[in-house]
Amino acid sequence: MSFDTILVANRGEIARRIIRACRSLGLRAVAVYSEADRDAPFVHEADQALPIGPTEAAQSYLEPARLLGAARRAGAQAVHPGYGFLSENADFARAVDAAGLVWIGPSADVIALMGSKAAAKAEAQAAGVPILPGYRGADQSDATLASAAAALGAPLLIKASAGGGGRGIRRVDDLADFPAALVAARREAQAAFGNADVLLERLLHGARHVEVQVLADHHGAVLHLGDRDCSVQLNHQKLIEEAPAPDIPDRIRAAMAEAAVRLAARIGYRNAGTVEYLYDPASHDWHFLEMNTRLQVEHPVTEAVTGLDLVAWQIRIAQGQALTLAQADIVMQGAAIEARIALDGAGGARVSRWHLPDLPGLRLDSAVQAGSPVSHHYDPMMAKLIGHGPDRATALARLRAGLAALEVGGIGTNLAQVAGLLATGDFAAARLGTDFLNRHPLTDTPLALADARAIAALALALAAAGTGGGGPAPWGQLGHWRVTAPAGRRGASWHMVDGDSLCVRDAPDGHVVTDDAGTVLLHAAHARLTGDLLDLEADGLRRRLTCEIAPDRITLAEGPAMARLSHGAQTTVLQRGTTGSDITAPMPGLLAEVLHPAGTRLKQGEPVLVFEAMKLMQTLTAPCDGILTDLPHAAGTTLPGGALLARLTPDKDTQT
Repeated sequence: MSFDTILVANRGEIARRIIRACRSLGLRAVAVYSEADRDAPFVHEADQALPIGPTEAAQSYLEPARLLGAARRAGAQAVHPGYGFLSENADFARAVDAAGLVWIGPSADVIALMGSKAAAKAEAQAAGVPILPGYRGADQSDATLASAAAALGAPLLIKASAGGGGRGIRRVDDLADFPAALVAARREAQAAFGNADVLLERLLHGARHVEVQVLADHHGAVLHLGDRDCSVQLNHQKLIEEAPAPDIPDRIRAAMAEAAVRLAARIGYRNAGTVEYLYDPASHDWHFLEMNTRLQVEHPVTEAVTGLDLVAWQIRIAQGQALTLAQADIVMQGAAIEARIALDGAGGARVSRWHLPDLPGLRLDSAVQAGSPVSHHYDPMMAKLIGHGPDRATALARLRAGLAALEVGGIGTNLAQVAGLLATGDFAAARLGTDFLNRHPLTDTPLALADARAIAALALALAAAGTGGGGPAPWGQLGHWRVTAPAGRRGASWHMVDGDSLCVRDAPDGHVVTDDAGTVLLHAAHARLTGDLLDLEADGLRRRLTCEIAPDRITLAEGPAMARLSHGAQTTVLQRGTTGSDITAPMPGLLAEVLHPAGTRLKQGEPVLVFEAMKLMQTLTAPCDGILTDLPHAAGTTLPGGALLARLTPDKDTQT
């Protein structure tokens, strides 16, 4: 099991994390990259990097032959799969073994066993771990599943038997909706995992998602590293995770940990893994959910409270080293909370600014840096920010401060939405549950609209003044704090922002923004635009905003607060999604299926397209009654956010 060079069969944030662990152990790390990732940070940080194909993951990161070929060319003796992609693919693990390489993870047989939700629940039950009532049979006929659903009763969940990551899951609150939900779950499961089999499971209202981290070596030792709470989820995708899981009785915490160790020992588990449970805070009942046979995205919170490097231990275990710790040696210190930072589909294709000040108790695991390209071909998560402190309140305060201080430019993110969740009283009081987002829907933290419009107009004026001419501009000779007009009368310019015509003019004591009636909206004592940073002083307050100007829109961000505004000739706010008689891509993604040919007459609300984005299949419906007249793209096309997917001619516009 000896090796000195590891192929990192992944990309982005986790590739950088594995490379850091290799460096700490004195090992060489070899990166692989698709065409889209040619200039990504992880490529430059590796000791060696090899191209493995086109942008599409199916032809690069998900192609075992290309990965194994890269390992041979680089002389790597081991493969670390990270998470996602092929990390829980038993066939790939077997191929690595067959190639004479070391797989840094559990055995292929264990991956296959626990990759089937039905088989995993059977193993858990045999190990004495409680499981939820449900149907896990081999008979997948519509009639059998409908009968099982009726016996189980609503609410229930339909889940893909293979895979994970929140895909292939549908909630059913009314059994009348079961047939349509079954079709949708099967379609998503087949597309994601190549297996349309499903299982049924009783839904627990308000349950918490609690998981236990385990480590096991090749010498019979199995340890747990405490628990985490991952209840705050969007479409079964985790957003916020923390360790330890708060407000759980000690006896329940101990029972969950003991069950995780017992299950791992029963199946002959090796390396790092996670046993996941649903915990009912009302009854204190808990039930096995699944086992993830890989490193988890949220592993940093466990590292923060235990002081252990999980990736380094993965590598040591794969080298055959024994765990040098006993269970009593693992002591939890303080608390840690992680927020996932993801693309939201807005903004451009390159990060123009990415900066976090040096603040105490913060860790940023990031896929990007200033100047990095971003691609909508891959998972939208681009970074994780972790706050750590002596207690949960301190960890939360530090995380919130970090989110407010993180400066991001060039792309749209979910920063404001995550910050809003962390600011709720329920989160502060640890009133958690998988229904958290039902109680607290995701919303942006908006800048006041009138304030944002005035600031946007000022930024546009500064940008216009700063981009003229080929030599030294005259406004540059007047000091950093002056605006002069690119057109119109001296010291004044007009800008259309969200349909309003706003005037920016010089004043003896700064700059003034007024509407077309002359009403003063903003009086700035100072204003300077440097790159994408707007430094502004108004009403006695110094402000620092990130300002992204595109040809038809401007995005302002101040801490977690943000505003997206149209500018120029447009007279309406930019919208994304389905509007009028058009269906547009709600975010970057893949047009998975076209359900009707052009010329079909549709009723408002009828399904038209299936669009895949952020790991989910979304059925987009007709926005009005009419005839489907335009389908500009074929199924299988990858498209940017806002792209036209279909157009209907409304009935009122057609001749009968």
